[in-house]
Amino acid sequence: MRQAAREGNPPMPSRAADAARALRHPAPFAKRPPGDGPLVGRQRRSRIVAMQKALLALTMGDPAGVGPEIVARACLHPQVQALSLPLVVGHAEVLRRAVAALGTPVDVRVVEDVASERDAWDRDGIACLHVGSDDVLAAPPARVDARCGRAAYDSVVAATRLALHGDVDGIVTAPLNKEALAAASVTYPGHTELLADLCGVDEFAMMLYLGPGDRVRGPHGLGVAHVTLHMALADVFARLDTAAVAEKIRLCHDAMRRFGAARPRIGVAALNPHAGEQGLFGDEEQRVIAPAVRLSSDEGIDVAGPFPADTLMVRAAAGEFDGVVAMYHDQGHIALKLLGMFDAVNVTLGLPIVRTSVAHGTAFDLVDGASSVGRTPVSITGMIAAVRAASLLARRASVGHGAPDTA
Repeated sequence: MRQAAREGNPPMPSRAADAARALRHPAPFAKRPPGDGPLVGRQRRSRIVAMQKALLALTMGDPAGVGPEIVARACLHPQVQALSLPLVVGHAEVLRRAVAALGTPVDVRVVEDVASERDAWDRDGIACLHVGSDDVLAAPPARVDARCGRAAYDSVVAATRLALHGDVDGIVTAPLNKEALAAASVTYPGHTELLADLCGVDEFAMMLYLGPGDRVRGPHGLGVAHVTLHMALADVFARLDTAAVAEKIRLCHDAMRRFGAARPRIGVAALNPHAGEQGLFGDEEQRVIAPAVRLSSDEGIDVAGPFPADTLMVRAAAGEFDGVVAMYHDQGHIALKLLGMFDAVNVTLGLPIVRTSVAHGTAFDLVDGASSVGRTPVSITGMIAAVRAASLLARRASVGHGAPDTA
């Protein structure tokens, strides 16, 4: 399926290819074994250890949405500056428009070569790697437009290339619009599937992560990984099998280790109400999910279930579990977003790079058609949380593959 999706998409946009050539990395995307950790070169390790800051590529997402605004505001926020060296990846003029609309007298500085301009982040302004066609400048705000879909795609491709080659320590993505992607003939249903294809991995998952605090009592926060993702609910039953559930359990376990849990406790959700009531309401728990739990337990993972989803998330939020494996998109998303919609972080598991994102969408309804920014200030807590998570994951990757940070 992944190969078919690749063949149905356009070749790498010329601007992204130009950016790659400018970075002196003309080679195609590298294929790496499933579960292989982020690329950690000598320069990356020394940068993070010495400066305690990760160099992060921030994509602007769909230019018609809130992405350019939240990225611009995040780059100027003291928390983001303390945690990272932000590099915006996207059309420089789109970023300049967002900065101007905010009324902030800040320069957008185009970076020509990331590898040779690392000292640029000591200067004033926002660093930007210019990517994308000028066609996007004519696209109206707050509307689905193919030009914006292509711009969002271009920026993800360029940022992923930077991360794969070790020029940045991770990427943080602003939201894109799936309808705009489709209008641009980009057939991926979202960031997760696109990134997995660009990185050449077959085992991957979307995790929503919420850090520890009043809403999540576990000391390492709570991560919710999903067995199935962007598909019709009617297709979920056919796509669930024991191997798929076990794969997501393993990915969730590995991810929560990277968030600091030495031995993560994983709870697995049932598919049917009341966990099927011993087959009265469906037998997927007995036939598919329970065997995956036993298999994962035999591999040394601290995992239990399947548990009814309505009570599992209550137990997880109280600190009984570090990670939860949900069977489908809304089963995991609704519960975690009720706990912390604007503080949750989207993390792609299984990639050879660090990737996080906000957990909200493009919010066209909040964008002013005249100024291209929110009619009222749009919350950037999600973007700050995504930068914080990416910085944490990058630091831990720099000191050991997936090992908890004991420093």
